[in-house]
Amino acid sequence: MSIFQDWSCNPHDLRIRAVLVLFRLSQWLYRKGRLVRAVSSPYFVLYRVLVFWILHMELDWRLSVGERLRIFHGYCLVIHPATRIGKDVSLRHGVTLGNKQPGGGAPEIGDGVDVGANAIIIGPVKVGDGATIGAGAVVTKDVPPRTVVAGNPAKPIHHPELR
Repeated sequence: MSIFQDWSCNPHDLRIRAVLVLFRLSQWLYRKGRLVRAVSSPYFVLYRVLVFWILHMELDWRLSVGERLRIFHGYCLVIHPATRIGKDVSLRHGVTLGNKQPGGGAPEIGDGVDVGANAIIIGPVKVGDGATIGAGAVVTKDVPPRTVVAGNPAKPIHHPELR
């Protein structure tokens, strides 16, 4: 795993590039085992203060995130640690990916998904590969691959089979 795997996908913002390098480094340290985690605990505290508190982006090191994550204007980004995010996913500011209640399931985001600003995806929903989630959408049900959804609650506005 390269800690710079998201670098070229985020040429628009050096701050986002730095956050994603710190995120990938924290993931790498976390996966190395208990001893490395214990020795790295000051780094995890610094990471949490900088990324969570100062930059307002909840990117937990336990997240499962595929390569080439793109983040546009990442302020107020909230992602539950149990969320799974595929490759080539784009997230915009104000996005929430979480569970409905404590202990509930978290979203699974497929490859190539584009999530609009202030979209909310909650619960154990699956968003299929290539789907687009419109800005401000509230997604509580599965989204088929290559489907565009928008609204509250989110409804399909385009699906390849609707032509």
